[in-house]
Amino acid sequence: MPPEATTATENIQWMIDLVYLLGAVLFILGIKGMGHPRTAVRANLMGAAGMALAIAATLLDKGIVNFTWIILGLVLGSIIGTVMAWRVQMTGMPQMVALLNGLGGAASMIVGGTEQISRITAGQTIDIASMVAIAASAIIGGVTLTGSLIAWAKLEEVMSGRSVVFKGQQLVNLLVFMLCMALSAWIVITPSLLVPYWILAVVACVLGILLVLPIGGADMPVAIALLNSYSGLAAAATGFVLNNAMLIVAGSLVGASGIILTQIMCKAMNRSLFNVLFGLMQAAGKGPSADEVYAGKIKSVSADEVAMLFDSARRCVIVPGYGLAVSQAQHAVRDLTNLLESRGCTVDFALHPVAGRMPGHMNVLLAEANIPYEKMIEMDVINPQFDQVDVVIVIGANDVVNPEARNNPTSPIAGMPILDVDKAGTVVVVKRSLSPGFAGIPNPLFAADNTLMYFGDGQQAVMDIVKAIKESS
Repeated sequence: MPPEATTATENIQWMIDLVYLLGAVLFILGIKGMGHPRTAVRANLMGAAGMALAIAATLLDKGIVNFTWIILGLVLGSIIGTVMAWRVQMTGMPQMVALLNGLGGAASMIVGGTEQISRITAGQTIDIASMVAIAASAIIGGVTLTGSLIAWAKLEEVMSGRSVVFKGQQLVNLLVFMLCMALSAWIVITPSLLVPYWILAVVACVLGILLVLPIGGADMPVAIALLNSYSGLAAAATGFVLNNAMLIVAGSLVGASGIILTQIMCKAMNRSLFNVLFGLMQAAGKGPSADEVYAGKIKSVSADEVAMLFDSARRCVIVPGYGLAVSQAQHAVRDLTNLLESRGCTVDFALHPVAGRMPGHMNVLLAEANIPYEKMIEMDVINPQFDQVDVVIVIGANDVVNPEARNNPTSPIAGMPILDVDKAGTVVVVKRSLSPGFAGIPNPLFAADNTLMYFGDGQQAVMDIVKAIKESS
């Protein structure tokens, strides 16, 4: 190669490495910015910019000259992604995240297999390190794919959100995992055979189903965070397969941040990370029936009666839940907040780490309605203050305010940290019915002496309360 060509190649490689570095920096800044709602939008744009740079640098690095299929894929994927993003409701965002995690796992699994096929077809010798990475792509990608699909099905209520367990389940999980390890060893020893890889991919998909089935709806935020981590690890494994530094960096960042988030979620729900990782979630214990908890104890009120509570209330705390997201009540809640504060009542929002169906669900909803971030108070901070709160309004939340977590050691949510709303002066629960939350158990809070039930759609109920307060002035 002439010296001029060598110099040009070195310059191009230097530029590619620089772009990769810039993309990695944007990924890191993006993940850091996701830690606060105020910077989340900018952080998301940083991550997207980093990915655009990574794609451009990869195409340049691989020397691809025929961009027909590349452009077609980018256009088609962008159209599908844009339509999905515009059409999905906030209530459906967790399901969308689960599907995207699954697609990431599927992509890693397919790339690992096709790379093996490509190298064998080209007559190349595949080294042990590459085969280990290819096997990892199959295992992690397969688990992520089917695990995410089960999570989606439970969230979308295509299947029951309850924990699915059977006798000997842990032994079956162990045997399937050991089979994955044995197949991986077969692949590494005989890299020229294609069949073992796809057998491993199928077995890994079965393992993904078995690991997520025992996870009930109440624990699904933990599963979402864990599967997000798996998708990152699958991408990192694929990066080793393709010898792509950017993919390794991006996948490692997603994998590490996902594990950290999963640990935070486990702490917030008093769950064992080990049990979540290996599908060892315990089956729900027995508890009292809804009739035993609610019979003759429910006190239903109207908007006018709720409005009367604020004649002397000095502090109000609003607890948002999934029902607020379903009814799109965030803007009505903002109007209620402004009205109460104009009357001299302090209003704050108590946010449980896993309220809704994914981490940060409620933060995003409230930020969408321009509710100040300073009013969003975390559980550990607000809990010691509830005995000084005059009125608590719970909108669509259930398990995160269920005293059973404190009082019943056999409950499926036993030990889970909750918002201690029952310690406030008066609790108003806005809910369509007495139907249970994701955990599938009745909530004694609804029958407590200081609790009033306002049955109805969240948005309409809040609007009626606003109207009643204005008319009482």
